[in-house]
Amino acid sequence: MTEYRARFDAEIDFVNGGGLRADAFRLDLPSPDLTEAQIGELLVRHLGLAMAGRVELSNLEIVEEPHKGSRGVSETAPAAPAAAATSVSTPTRGAIVDLSHTVRAGLVTYPGIPAPTITPHLTREASRKHYAPGTEFAIDLITMAGNTGTYLDSPYHRYAHGGDLATLDLATLVGVPVEVFRFTDAATRGIPATAFLDRDLAGTAVLLHTGWSRHFGTPEYAHGSPFLTEAGAQHLVDAGVAIVGIDALNIDDTESGGTRPAHSLLLAAGIHVVEHLTGLDRVPVHGARFTAVPPKVEGFGTFPVRAFAELP
Repeated sequence: MTEYRARFDAEIDFVNGGGLRADAFRLDLPSPDLTEAQIGELLVRHLGLAMAGRVELSNLEIVEEPHKGSRGVSETAPAAPAAAATSVSTPTRGAIVDLSHTVRAGLVTYPGIPAPTITPHLTREASRKHYAPGTEFAIDLITMAGNTGTYLDSPYHRYAHGGDLATLDLATLVGVPVEVFRFTDAATRGIPATAFLDRDLAGTAVLLHTGWSRHFGTPEYAHGSPFLTEAGAQHLVDAGVAIVGIDALNIDDTESGGTRPAHSLLLAAGIHVVEHLTGLDRVPVHGARFTAVPPKVEGFGTFPVRAFAELP
């Protein structure tokens, strides 16, 4: 069987600054018909690079040559995180990290969306005449938009015929294996597809830790927020992730004139979107499990969740 390798020079930039250069690099190829972009992706996977940004090849030449064992071509692929996480090594429960913002009366989550109001339906004082002496209750009313606090988007949020909150499969919302990507020192707002090439993400909750939650509840939160690029969203769709979460204003660029490619791609694929997370600095890159369950509401697309991670 004829085997092929690529020879090239390469320059790779990282989204959090810095880069590397390779001269006359050689890489095993599964086929001689790969494009330059596909070979660049193989290079990032082979080197196991995290936070990769621009990948540029030059002096590319494809030659017949026996493979030397490049990762992702001639070796057995590592087990997916989702499969590895199904085995329980200990009955002891890990620590729980709360990843949700507190919902309170007057909270401004997103500019232009009404803040919640909380009013009494039955006060403790008024309830006393309905119960035995010493027994009292409070029943309150909350009026709020679904996009309040930390919330989850279902397909119905974007698509009229998409599944609403009542249709969501709990298995895709509870105890999902976590992969955290850290962008707190990123040099650009947009998170590219190349940042995800170093991991197998099938069935996982991809949580984008940007650090932007430090501005939550302030005017600064609404401007310059990090976001997932269209190419990044398409990569996560192709990778078969279960959930994508971000600790920022929106999964999309809200300063792009109204386009929402990340929402459109992810929700069309049935991938849950969780926005306005917080506390992701306390969640390890691998090994935790993520839960974010909204109420079972028909004809509704978005609702606050109590999102949390169970640590290994």
